Amino acid sequence: MRSAVAKTESGPAIQRVRPIGSVPAKQGQEDEDAVRPFLKWVGGKRALLPVLRAHSPASFHRYHEPFVGGGAMFFHLAHKRKLPKGAVLSDNNERLIRAYRGVRDAVEDVIALLHDYPHEKNFYLKMRERPIDKHSDAEVAAWLVYVNRTGFNGLYRVNQKNQFNVPFGDYANPRICDADNLRACARALHGVELRVEPFDLIAERAQKGDFVYFDPPYVPLSTTSSFTSYTSSGFGHHHQQKLADVARSLKAGGVHVLISNSSAPLVRTLYREGFITVEVQAARSVNSRGDGRGKIVELLMR
Repeated sequence: MRSAVAKTESGPAIQRVRPIGSVPAKQGQEDEDAVRPFLKWVGGKRALLPVLRAHSPASFHRYHEPFVGGGAMFFHLAHKRKLPKGAVLSDNNERLIRAYRGVRDAVEDVIALLHDYPHEKNFYLKMRERPIDKHSDAEVAAWLVYVNRTGFNGLYRVNQKNQFNVPFGDYANPRICDADNLRACARALHGVELRVEPFDLIAERAQKGDFVYFDPPYVPLSTTSSFTSYTSSGFGHHHQQKLADVARSLKAGGVHVLISNSSAPLVRTLYREGFITVEVQAARSVNSRGDGRGKIVELLMR
């Protein structure tokens, strides 16, 4: 890995670290006994875990992940016993956090429900229309795992009325219920604090020496590449600006910060001052056509 420092006439030096070539395939591999996220999530970080760990602090107090998504980083740290002071996982998506609570607090109920869910299009469409918010955390967890495993590309997308609207996926035999991994996730989540809240509230609780990993909805590289409708409110330009401001404030207070985002010009501008920017090669996996997938440059800021 080589680094470059680019000096500008109007501002301080901007540091960037550029990995040479792609991340080797072996770096994306995990221990066979590793705890895997129980959800597939757009932009999931399993393949980039070695890179993320390389740019994470060697030691820290409490771990915070305000855009938890599939939680690959959290589950990796839990598996490696790198969370000595515990963790707080949060997201503005209430169904997602309720699913985590269901797995943490009632995993056997989640497993029992999933065992009874068939892989059928008509059943999927009925589940998609189900008013799931009225039900228990375990039922929300089973519902989300089911539509995640059987819906198109594993997407979670809602409209302005917060109605899930992803079409049925064309899978021959999806693994709807991975009971062993669900139980492993429940063990990893034991004692973890789970919150439904906007990301900026992290500024009220993160303390000096804590570690905060931000993996927000990415700034789109083009007008057709945006997948930010994980909540009905979306995640726009002003949210990205606010995120950069919060991250900068946390750093000033002695909190360890790591941020993932796309390589869009806006991201480079937002994090130009006060951050080291790392370019990594990541897999582009959200595309209806196989030939539209491949490697793409993403950014890490710390």
